Amino acid sequence: MRSIGSAARARQSLRFFRTAPGEYGEGDRFLGLSVPQVRALASQHADLPLPQVRALLKSRWHESRLLALMILVDDFRQGDVRQRSRVARLYLANLQWVNNWDLVDSSAHLILGPHLPRGSRQLLDTLSRSSSLWERRIAMLATLHYIRQHEFGDALRIARRLLRDEHDLIHKAVGWMLREIGKMDEARLRGFLDRHAARMPRTMLRYAIERLPPGSRSRYMQLKTQRLPKS
Repeated sequence: MRSIGSAARARQSLRFFRTAPGEYGEGDRFLGLSVPQVRALASQHADLPLPQVRALLKSRWHESRLLALMILVDDFRQGDVRQRSRVARLYLANLQWVNNWDLVDSSAHLILGPHLPRGSRQLLDTLSRSSSLWERRIAMLATLHYIRQHEFGDALRIARRLLRDEHDLIHKAVGWMLREIGKMDEARLRGFLDRHAARMPRTMLRYAIERLPPGSRSRYMQLKTQRLPKS
């Protein structure tokens, strides 16, 4: 990884992933690899033993953690019940290393989502209450697995819980999942918006209504405007 990294790309990544003091990615470090390069490495080292994958996941280097997650996702997808359980346990035991939005978005719905059986998804509620921005985003993104199976209950429940979240990255995640629901069942999305649009953060609402007809988008944005406090 060091031999194929680019110093210029690493500097770009420091800005792109907001690593300055006080920003969400503060202190993250980069080797300067592209996503296709990391994906190629994951394919080449698909049989890496889980203890070594765990070591990669705990690396200070962002791309090493991404590589570990790509390998885990493939292990989970191709594994039998026992292997999938091992991968999920490793993932859950090391959530503190799934600590940027791309790491969350490339793994939560592909490992945690399918790992939790129907009726036993309280872990999502626990994660959605976490003080960790990334665990809250994991809770929301994991529901993409269920949305794709036309199961919307978990996503809508977690979305309601995160309506008052203060972080923009949560607003985007919730809005994204609501938009995905709307692609499959516009009536369910509209029902949620009718109840909650007026108090949704603006970014969340914009993401959620992105694929609705222009008239509907305007109506929901007006509901939001009407709720704004007067100066």
